[in-house]
Amino acid sequence: MTSVSTTAGADAVGRRGAALVVLCFVQFMLVLDDNVVSVALPSLRDDLGFGTAGLAWVVNAYFLAFGGLLLLFGRMADLLGRRRVFLTGVALFGAASLVCGLAQEPWQLVAGRFVQGAGSAMASPAALALIALLFPGSAERARAFGIWGGIAALGGTMGLVISGALTGLASWRWIFLINLPVALAAVVLLPRLVPESRAGRAARLDVPGAVLGTGALVALVYGLLRAGESSWGDATAAGPLVLAVVLAVAFVAVEARAAEPLVPLSFLSFRFRAVANGATLLFSAAMYAMAFLLMVHLQTVLGYRPLAAGLAYLPYGAGILAGMWLSSRAVARLGMRPALVMSFLITAAGLLLLSGVAPDDGYASGVLPGMLVTSIGCGLSLPALTVAALTGTTEENAGLGSAVLSSVQQIGGAVGVAVLVALATRRRDGLTVEGSQYAATEGFSFALVVAAVLVALGAAVIAALLGRARPPEGTPDV
Repeated sequence: MTSVSTTAGADAVGRRGAALVVLCFVQFMLVLDDNVVSVALPSLRDDLGFGTAGLAWVVNAYFLAFGGLLLLFGRMADLLGRRRVFLTGVALFGAASLVCGLAQEPWQLVAGRFVQGAGSAMASPAALALIALLFPGSAERARAFGIWGGIAALGGTMGLVISGALTGLASWRWIFLINLPVALAAVVLLPRLVPESRAGRAARLDVPGAVLGTGALVALVYGLLRAGESSWGDATAAGPLVLAVVLAVAFVAVEARAAEPLVPLSFLSFRFRAVANGATLLFSAAMYAMAFLLMVHLQTVLGYRPLAAGLAYLPYGAGILAGMWLSSRAVARLGMRPALVMSFLITAAGLLLLSGVAPDDGYASGVLPGMLVTSIGCGLSLPALTVAALTGTTEENAGLGSAVLSSVQQIGGAVGVAVLVALATRRRDGLTVEGSQYAATEGFSFALVVAAVLVALGAAVIAALLGRARPPEGTPDV
């Protein structure tokens, strides 16, 4: 009897481990597609005949769908079944990737990218919720989130590497087609590894809340992206931003009166999660902007070819993995609050090092030190932030908590890119008399200093507020 029980327990542990591997591979694929097109944009423009404005939508369509639909699909996962929504999202993402890889016209690629974003919005929060439920203990959940968060961050970095390699050595079409085997494997394997789960009590999906919440997020992301392309005073940017505020106010009013709200106000007011999500917003704004600005700087100022620019990010991925390996150990030894403050300050120091990269600096002496320090800090931060942001979630709201976290990351990234790129551009344009390389470097440096300040502000928020927000029983000490 004991032997049978031991064998059954070992099988269950093995299935959980295999399920984590599948979920992490899918998350790697989803995050990778956040920026996989960055290096390939010139090739896309030449092959499909994009204009300058149209080309921006290859990136923007994905962010709009992903950032705007996360809350809706996160709640749907709780109500309709996390495994079902996850598999539907992965299948949709895979089909859209095929459309993108075979696109012959600009509109086909943009439409495919939008559907990719919708598939990501379904799969990502459902995956995180499944991990939270598969690993209920605080220590094992911290390790699982450490692996998941590190792999997700690695996907964001490797998107640039893979894009540069595939575009330089083969064709831009392969940056989409490589998604197909991962999606197919997940659809085949996951039903054998993870049981279905949903909220324990029957509930209706809050349609008015879903429409208002999703509309507010889509309007916000669209307005921010338009502001990055034009200016903050432009009507095409200001209009959507004003609309986002109006819809957000209406969303709060509707949710306060709804019998089954999409996002219960009690969920948003839980202080421990609120502090973690606020810090995530600041952190994501800085890191998304850094990745964008550094890639542009490598190619336009330092003269790197696309393949070389992609390969230059490989040490960043190694630093992410090192930080990921250290993250759960730092939380266990120091407590969550000190570990997060330390990791944020390391990241800020790395951003300051990167801000000092000059046009005549070599890679090893100029780019690499700041890249390594930043990546280690990032690897330390993201898993612990994930644990903190999902603290206290249950069978009833795990998908919602995951969706809120992912939405915060996407919105933070959109804000960071729009604001910091605009600051870099204005600083550069104000110094054009000094020479283009000098002016571009000054703009890059100024924006990264602001990014470092944002991360340091996140550290201050955590130090001041996280310790006062009492987590539930079983959460690592803060």
